[in-house]
Parts: sequence; structure tokens; C-alpha cells
Amino acid sequence: MKSFIMSTAMLFFAASLIPAATTIAAASSQQAKMNTCHEEAAKKDLQGEEKEKFISDCLAAKPAEPEKKLTAQQEKMRECNREAREKNLKGDERRKFMSGCLKG
Repeated sequence: MKSFIMSTAMLFFAASLIPAATTIAAASSQQAKMNTCHEEAAKKDLQGEEKEKFISDCLAAKPAEPEKKLTAQQEKMRECNREAREKNLKGDERRKFMSGCLKG
């Protein structure tokens, strides 16, 4: 019985550490971004309010998301959907068209 209680207590303790680890990772990421913004401001020789505004804007900026490339199947699906929309197909007609388009 003691080992069960001890195991349960250790499990709860370990589970409580997970959010802390996530917070630490986010904090170090924010810290790295802060360092980068400060370095860029220093390279531009910014001072006073200009520097504060630059750093504020830099920290608020979200990183650009990489452009997602579509697979060949996704491209085919996009093309078939476009054709079905142009032909104004609905219901069973659309399903039949899409099936044939995607196979061919």
C-alpha cells in the first residue's frame, strides 16, 4: 500500500512539472527574441524613444510562416474543386465528377 501511495505521489509531482518546463521553454524563446531585437537596435545605433519603439515593434512582430507547398494529390484536389465550382455542380453530380477527376 505504501508503494502505491508513493508511486501516485511521484506521478502527480512529475505531472506538475510539465507546465513549468513548457513555461521555461517559452521564456527562453522570448529571451532569445529580446536579445535579437536588442542586437538589431544596436546595429542601427538607435537611442532613446526610437530604440524603445523599435524593440517594442520587434518583439510584437510574429515570425513569417514558411509557405506551405501542396502535395500532388492536394494540387489535383484543388484543380478538380475549381472545375466543379465553374461547372456549378451539386450533390451526386459533383461527387461523380470529383471521383472521375481525381482518378484521372
